[in-house]
Amino acid sequence: MERDDFLDLIFRQARSHSVWQARRVEDSLLRTLYEVASLGATSSNSCPLRLVFVCSDEGRKTLLPCLSEGNVAKTESAPVTMIFAYDILFYERMAVVSSSGAKFASRYQADEKQAEQAAHFNASLQAAYCMIVARALGLDCGPMGGFSRAKIDAAFLQGSSWRSFLLCNLGYGDGTSLRPRGERPPFDEACRVV
Repeated sequence: MERDDFLDLIFRQARSHSVWQARRVEDSLLRTLYEVASLGATSSNSCPLRLVFVCSDEGRKTLLPCLSEGNVAKTESAPVTMIFAYDILFYERMAVVSSSGAKFASRYQADEKQAEQAAHFNASLQAAYCMIVARALGLDCGPMGGFSRAKIDAAFLQGSSWRSFLLCNLGYGDGTSLRPRGERPPFDEACRVV
């Protein structure tokens, strides 16, 4: 593939989907998605992202009451919903994942607010990597923010140090339902070169 082919696949032709084909996403693809996305850069290789892949009917029944009304129908038909979470105790593994991890771990342990900000920031980067990798693997994404974090955390993350922050439906989108792509700010409006 040429460079432009990759850019088309991942960005130019990719769209956010809300209607899904009735095609299963293989568990091996979910594993590959995570393993590749986990290679993306985070501060001091902190890697705070944690994922819950909701694939079963039972999991979906638990998930749907946690959603805003506008996200229910699109999630009912999605083969997978990814719950993106960050681990507020991510720093406990920093000595393993980073050569300077022990120094950062003690800093984060002493300041919970700073630790949670770092976890959320870096997990947000990792969530974007996951969506890019999903598209590179031929999957479509439908990120969503309309949900109750408290309900998701109680239903799926109870008893853990994980905290939800984003949902994303995943599968093979039905392109017939797509609307025209919305405008983006042009370079001269959104960027400065100094």
